[in-house]
Amino acid sequence: MPSSSGASTPPPMSLAELGRAVGRGELSAADLVQSALSRIAERDGGLNAVVALRDTEARAEAEALDTYVRGGGMAGLLAGVPFLVKDTQDVAGMRTTHGSLLFADAPAAASDDVVVGRLRAAGAIVIGKTNTPEFAIEGFTDNLLFGATRNPWNPALSSGGSSGGSAAALAAGMVPLATATDGGGSSRIPAALCGLVGYKPTNGVVGRSRAPEWIDFQTDGFMATRTEDLRGQLQIAAGPAPGDRTAFPGVLPPGRLPARMIVAERTDELGALPAAVARAFADAVEKLAALLGLRPEWRSPGSFFGSGSPDRDWFTIASAEHAAALDRALGDGSAPALHRSTAQFLADGRGVGLSAYVHARRRTFDYAREMDLLLRDDGVLVTPTLAVAGFFPDGGMSGSAEPGLLGPEVYSTAVQNVTGLPAISVPAGILDNGLPFGLQITAPRYADRALLDTAELWERHYPWPSPAGFSPFQP
Repeated sequence: MPSSSGASTPPPMSLAELGRAVGRGELSAADLVQSALSRIAERDGGLNAVVALRDTEARAEAEALDTYVRGGGMAGLLAGVPFLVKDTQDVAGMRTTHGSLLFADAPAAASDDVVVGRLRAAGAIVIGKTNTPEFAIEGFTDNLLFGATRNPWNPALSSGGSSGGSAAALAAGMVPLATATDGGGSSRIPAALCGLVGYKPTNGVVGRSRAPEWIDFQTDGFMATRTEDLRGQLQIAAGPAPGDRTAFPGVLPPGRLPARMIVAERTDELGALPAAVARAFADAVEKLAALLGLRPEWRSPGSFFGSGSPDRDWFTIASAEHAAALDRALGDGSAPALHRSTAQFLADGRGVGLSAYVHARRRTFDYAREMDLLLRDDGVLVTPTLAVAGFFPDGGMSGSAEPGLLGPEVYSTAVQNVTGLPAISVPAGILDNGLPFGLQITAPRYADRALLDTAELWERHYPWPSPAGFSPFQP
């Protein structure tokens, strides 16, 4: 694997800088697209991050954009920026497989998903699709259609999921931009494992054009090599969409750094952290507290909620919703084989009774209220993003006999989806296995700008190395 030092590598241009340079004619969109396609060809062989390309169309769009700029046309904020799209999101003219044999021969999508369309309207150019676990239901990226995606920092381990293909592509410097979603940590988990900053907005800030299988848990998420690029993506992607009754129609309030810092190794009683993870977490908490000038308020696992478990109720609701949605697509049962984790997830969902489902849904209101009262408008909750140091590409843990069946004890990411709160994972050191450690910060509802301010403060004082030692994306 490549060296992870990255010490002498100059900082890459931000998304905004790339867009401005193309808009001024200082950079060619065609060169940016060709650079991305060349990097994918050179770097993806051992990672399996990219599952489809639209190289001919992307080159034509780039040439047309360059001609338009030379003729004096005004380009968008992301003019010429090449990007990859997670293969659960529609791109007009490309099939969306959801990482499943069931949709291996799906017809091409007729239109773009909301965020894809907004990025393209800002001038960005789609060059392909990235790998995902089947129907995005796992925190590792593996499926029967395309296989497993590996981690650029340590190819023997997983890039995480469900946006694992996008994370691996970003970390390996294949592209400057790749999309993500987040229904239970799908942007934060792979960001943590791949040394990226991963952000889940407050639910509703980014409108949705259709009801997802995760129902109100899911939002579009964002990953990047720097916090500045998250701000740019949010600026373009935020806003209501027709049909989304949960969409936030207003303007997010200005940011301010937190005045309180609540800290916990876990929010649920799901076991102790491994020693290496606990050490990295304690070190990061100490540094963040010093930066903010705050005294950490340590909380014990299981002390956050009066009754119930957000993790268990997330699983109950998500599995039942997926089973209801996918059983319609599976039809008479003659569909192609499902990944074992998908099959188990759907079986669990089919076993959820009406009473269990309704009670779990009602408890989500209690969890949201308890978190709102805990954070108020000036606090943050700090936890590890993951409660493990990593896992294998098939989802197996070291010494585990059950690959592909990771349980909730691995993650610290579901409660933010259940409650709708914004959260971000920032790189905060390297573990013994060569993977980065991710520190997760959760902010009050609609305090997204404050959350990004906090992440940017951390980045300025504790800059993370060039991801995986690959040269970052440059023209």
